[in-house]
Amino acid sequence: MNRVERCTLAVSLGYVDTVIQHPASMTHANIPRKVRLKIGITDDLVRLSVGIEEPEDIIADLEQTLS
Repeated sequence: MNRVERCTLAVSLGYVDTVIQHPASMTHANIPRKVRLKIGITDDLVRLSVGIEEPEDIIADLEQTLS
């Protein structure tokens, strides 16, 4: 998540820009890990809310991040 260039690391979802977040350490950080796992919030879960940027730009950003 630290290597994305076009996606903004943010807690708030629902903006016109693409944002990325890590629920286990952000929105659900106060929930005990055992409970998070039970409801499907794993430590490696990443949430992406796609905005209005060009799809090719978002895809390229994610590909360079994962490579």
